Amino acid sequence: MDTQIVAIYCLCDDILKGLKHWEDKQRQMSDAEVMTTSIVAALFFSGNMEKSRIFLQEHGYIPRMLEKSRFNRRQHKIAELFLVVFDLLGDWWKQLNEASVYILDSFPIAACDNYRIPRSHLYEGESWRGYQASKKRYFYGLKIHLLVTEHGQPVEFFLTPGSWSDTRALKMYRLDVPEGSLITGDKAYNDYAFEDLLDEAQLDLQPLRKKNSKRPVPPWIQYLLACYRKIVETTGSLMEQLLPKHIHAVTPQGFELKLALFALATSFNFLNVAT
Repeated sequence: MDTQIVAIYCLCDDILKGLKHWEDKQRQMSDAEVMTTSIVAALFFSGNMEKSRIFLQEHGYIPRMLEKSRFNRRQHKIAELFLVVFDLLGDWWKQLNEASVYILDSFPIAACDNYRIPRSHLYEGESWRGYQASKKRYFYGLKIHLLVTEHGQPVEFFLTPGSWSDTRALKMYRLDVPEGSLITGDKAYNDYAFEDLLDEAQLDLQPLRKKNSKRPVPPWIQYLLACYRKIVETTGSLMEQLLPKHIHAVTPQGFELKLALFALATSFNFLNVAT
């Protein structure tokens, strides 16, 4: 844990210096320390910022810790920097991905229990109600969409309302991967027109095929694609282990920021394995 905390701070600090990030000289706590506190909360304390603040202050990692409300304001002010760090880590995973195989998938994130939907203040409306086919149940909240390497490292993510289908979300991926890369996913990603479009961009989209598919593939390829799909499911499980039973947030922006931190923490976990 000690090594991970130091590594997180050093990486955040180096990235901010490389970006020539400006900070007020009179600041009590640097942005790198704010980022470290936030990532440590997602990595070790199920997203509980207060526990992370107290732990890092009492153990001497960050002696000049901001009080709760000021820390929250600083965290939201630099929210975009968390995405920058995630993208830079994603670029590193792409360089290590020699096979150039990438897998797509989505996972539901409930904003509240079903019986509390009428009293939900974070999100309102039917667009947030989604269906999880694997567990045959409805949920109310968001979907997190992931693109991972063949080793499971996340290189891209974004959030959509729970009602969005994977086919609709497919067109929102940046897919900033090397030419000739193989991109696969489950049967929900079958979109022949989009496959042809990616083919013109030198990208090979081959999701698992349905039984009545107009573009069937040989059984051994179908088996290989199914094996790849298990990789992204493992990454999703690793992220679920970090998530609490209920994500505490007052605003949609706060809820979505915490989800971004969990995605970033998952990427840091793979960095720990790689080193």
